[in-house]
Amino acid sequence: MSGGPDPGGLLSDTALAVFRLHGRFLEESERMARPAGLTTARWQVLGAVLREPLPVSGAARVMGITRQSAQRVADLLVAEGLAAYLPNPAHRRAKLLAPTDAGRAAVARIEPAHRDLALRLRERLGDEGFVRVRAALLELSAAMDDIGNA
Repeated sequence: MSGGPDPGGLLSDTALAVFRLHGRFLEESERMARPAGLTTARWQVLGAVLREPLPVSGAARVMGITRQSAQRVADLLVAEGLAAYLPNPAHRRAKLLAPTDAGRAAVARIEPAHRDLALRLRERLGDEGFVRVRAALLELSAAMDDIGNA
């Protein structure tokens, strides 16, 4: 039997911490999004297409949600005038999702609360700690992607 920590226990502790963190992020996201007239899901999908229009499947991939879930939210965003479907030169049937001016304005209204949370986390963790946490979470996410595709 090899030494070191029990991998099963490490996985359980890590998963529980991630689940707790996910719950806290959802709470904070809802608190920030509500005054802008958005939900976390709508903010998440809009955020995925802010830099460039993407097919709904691409937005889902960026955000780590199912294509069906992203499609449902995208359709709501389009119906509310916060996003629009554009022609996709690479694929006739998979239209691109892009924010409208109203969608960009809604996301912009969230920015002050988002910045405040970021500053409070930086104050609590310190610059190096914040960077270290981000790196660890990105590494864990990549590892889960790698072993999930194996």
